[in-house]
Amino acid sequence: MTTAFRAVLAFALLAGFYVLVGLILVAAVFFDVLLLVDFHVNGLKFAVVLTLAGAALLRALIMVSRRKGGEEPGVLVAREHEPALWQVVDELSQRVRTAPPDEIRLVPEVNAAVAEDTRFLGMKATRRRMYIGLPLLQTLTVDEMRAVLGHELGHYSGAHTRLGAPVYRGRVALIATVQELGNHPFIQRLFAYYAKLYMLVSQSVSRGQELEADRFAVAIGGRQAMSEALRKIHSTATAWDVYAENYLSMTGAGGNRPAAVFGGFHALMSDPARQAEVARLGEEPQETSLYDSHPSLGERLAAIELLPEPEHVPDPRSALTLLRDANVAVQAVEQSMWTPEALTGLRAVSWEELVSQGMYAARNAEALNDLALAGQRVLGAARPYLDAAFEVIARGRRPELEEKLRELGWNPSETLLAGVLGQALEAVLIQHGQARWTLSWAGPARLLFDDGEEVALSEYAAQVAANPSAVPGLRKWLGDLGMRHDYVPATLEQAETTVSPG
Repeated sequence: MTTAFRAVLAFALLAGFYVLVGLILVAAVFFDVLLLVDFHVNGLKFAVVLTLAGAALLRALIMVSRRKGGEEPGVLVAREHEPALWQVVDELSQRVRTAPPDEIRLVPEVNAAVAEDTRFLGMKATRRRMYIGLPLLQTLTVDEMRAVLGHELGHYSGAHTRLGAPVYRGRVALIATVQELGNHPFIQRLFAYYAKLYMLVSQSVSRGQELEADRFAVAIGGRQAMSEALRKIHSTATAWDVYAENYLSMTGAGGNRPAAVFGGFHALMSDPARQAEVARLGEEPQETSLYDSHPSLGERLAAIELLPEPEHVPDPRSALTLLRDANVAVQAVEQSMWTPEALTGLRAVSWEELVSQGMYAARNAEALNDLALAGQRVLGAARPYLDAAFEVIARGRRPELEEKLRELGWNPSETLLAGVLGQALEAVLIQHGQARWTLSWAGPARLLFDDGEEVALSEYAAQVAANPSAVPGLRKWLGDLGMRHDYVPATLEQAETTVSPG
């Protein structure tokens, strides 16, 4: 089955979806009218079910039709601002025999893509957009970037984007319809099966189009450039996932955001230990599905090796040389990542400060506060002194302390008190300037004393939690570090000041 035939079939299935909706609506109207002419109980059942299902279908389609695309992502690149990049895109457009895009946008994604606004079900194009991920410009050579851009322009040349918008809207409409029909299981199953068939065919079309676009890329940049670009995109996407999960996720903690998003990503990508980790993750077998929009990396590489090699002069320079001023572009794309509220409400700080405060907020602050509150509640103390929790342990009332911690939201476990106590003691060290969470691009952040020794309190905390006689030693150690007997965590003390009458 050719890609063109699959595309026709996908579009026919899309049309069939609306026909199916129309049939249900017609059936609903038919039974409603039939009831008015000749009332029957069985007819009433059919009429109620079909009318309610028809109303759900109409509601889903209306909701989809009213959805707005929102603002375009990234930063618009004008011709006068980035003439070298536009020159490359114009040249490659001529080579693949297609019109260039109307817009180029730099986006904070490990991806390149094209889109096309159309009318009359894809028969008339109105505006073309190309999206270029800044991480790709950081990672690829000019040679590899040209191959990637040739691939994306190949989608235009092959008319892949003409039916992209209608097919996508149909996919959204089908998903919304299945979700809206939750109270009508039989009809929901009917549309769910239809949606699966539609997804199978449309995603098969997408995979075939990706292989077709790879041929354009090889004709422009050669087999080696495109193959290497695909490998780098795969590994860069893996690295970005690691970066987002372990570093960008700290955004907002302590009221901060990173001042250099892409600077941090470059640092992570340059770390030898992370490079080895990303390489290992990249070698893991890829899970594939008939619902994938892209062929697997191995399938694409194998198909590329079968293509003829064109005459080509390599250009090993960094793709960032296509930009007039890479630093200006980086700053502009980073600004586009944040909402106006984040730009004004979060402080832009270095990665060292973000990790230091972010780790404290995520791991230590709640443990310190809740341990003090739990101790106060068990003893009935006037204020949430941290030492109140130590006193509870010293009196052998550990179960009561753990019960109060569970009331504050901590999950029950055999090591509950030991875990909370360990994290709270870390917080005390940090609050008294004895230790600090330290950034590492090679792995998780580490809590270090001033002399560089790693803080390891889990075993000691477990000993104290299990042994009331260990509390005097704990108090002496903390006193030597500068913690007063009447110490109240700063955030709790601030809360008391806020609510006090004067």
